[in-house]
Amino acid sequence: MTPAPRIRVAIVGGSGYGGGELLRLLLSHPRVEIATVTAYRSAGKPVSEIHRNLRGVTDLVFSGTSPAEAARGTEAVFVALPTEEAGAAAAEIVRSGVRVVDLSGAFRVRDAAEHKAFYGGDPPAPDLRPGFVYGLTEWARPKLREARAVANPGCFATAAELALLPLAEAGLLRGPVIVDGKTGSSGAGADPLPTTHHPARAQGFWTYKPLAHQHTPEIAQALRDAGAKDLDLTFVPHSAPMVRGIFATAYATVAADDGARVESLYRDRYAKEPFVRYVPGSPDVNVVAGSNFADVSVAVRGTRVVAFCALDNLVKGGAGQAVQNLNAMMGWPERQGLEFPGMMP
Repeated sequence: MTPAPRIRVAIVGGSGYGGGELLRLLLSHPRVEIATVTAYRSAGKPVSEIHRNLRGVTDLVFSGTSPAEAARGTEAVFVALPTEEAGAAAAEIVRSGVRVVDLSGAFRVRDAAEHKAFYGGDPPAPDLRPGFVYGLTEWARPKLREARAVANPGCFATAAELALLPLAEAGLLRGPVIVDGKTGSSGAGADPLPTTHHPARAQGFWTYKPLAHQHTPEIAQALRDAGAKDLDLTFVPHSAPMVRGIFATAYATVAADDGARVESLYRDRYAKEPFVRYVPGSPDVNVVAGSNFADVSVAVRGTRVVAFCALDNLVKGGAGQAVQNLNAMMGWPERQGLEFPGMMP
């Protein structure tokens, strides 16, 4: 059997954790060839010198070329730069006519005032923003098929949205909603910080950016788009003593006569999803670590609903969802290049 033709892709910003995960996934993708991977501070270095897990897997060398040059001759580019750098890079690629999947927060929030309030600067490329599809794959699938530019969701946002999406779509999500999120240290990126230093993190547990985290407007926007009414969102993230993982607990209230059907809503909504699994009891970050799976469950008592989601922040919460979105954009099976389970133990 003749193998399926491959497309050439580039990664702009390949030296961080997100770029490393893109490399790990795309090097095994049956329909993709990585043409270029950039990392300006590491230009000229072998990829495997930075990402030591890729020794013997690839001979790629980091390039210092511009985003537009990296995009030349490719069919899609992944941007894995910090938000303050990613906006200009993604805009440059879009203007060159090449598909882009941006893993940063540069194009996620439509409202310019909210973007400025939570990200601390004016949103980049206002003329291009309407063309970016917000890439929560399970919600955006119809738009992704025609998309040329995708804003990949944040890790906390993906977990919160998957936990609450069935309620929003059914018109049951309204009023005050609380999301409590826990994340592993890899969510802080590859550059070491006092809060990611092992002695501080190994047994520590604390909150950060309460009521001010940049994923807050993104979560609210996605849930309103899905059908939430009069939403009043409170989001509080926490740093947990683990390397990989997001665990989101979401609290909501439904009408008295709706509680009985909530669990069936979740089971039905996710029954045919390739990467979202409805599980009994509690999800567990250990089960999904290293995979593109998100495990979801829900508990109901009367009018009170508590929904849970566990996922790997670097895979389903980042690079894995980006690859899943590329698959959807290209009309390929979404599982392609992502068909591996989590690691246990």
